[in-house]
Amino acid sequence: MYLTVEETADYLSVSVPYVESLILQGKIRVLRDSEGEVLVYKEQFKTHFEQLKKYKNLVEELANEPIPEDKDIKDED
Repeated sequence: MYLTVEETADYLSVSVPYVESLILQGKIRVLRDSEGEVLVYKEQFKTHFEQLKKYKNLVEELANEPIPEDKDIKDED
């Protein structure tokens, strides 16, 4: 499935100028149709979203990990 630049910005939750700058930098691959409209292949972002999901899970695991007791702390009561 192909998206327009505006649809791509919505899909990635970023601004249209940011998507355009990524296209100019070559970080997003595009096609041009017969009318010259820029189209972006949606599946090229699949790996990005998989990595984002893994990172979110890792951050969540680290946040839920209990802090071990420090052996050097002495009870001063």
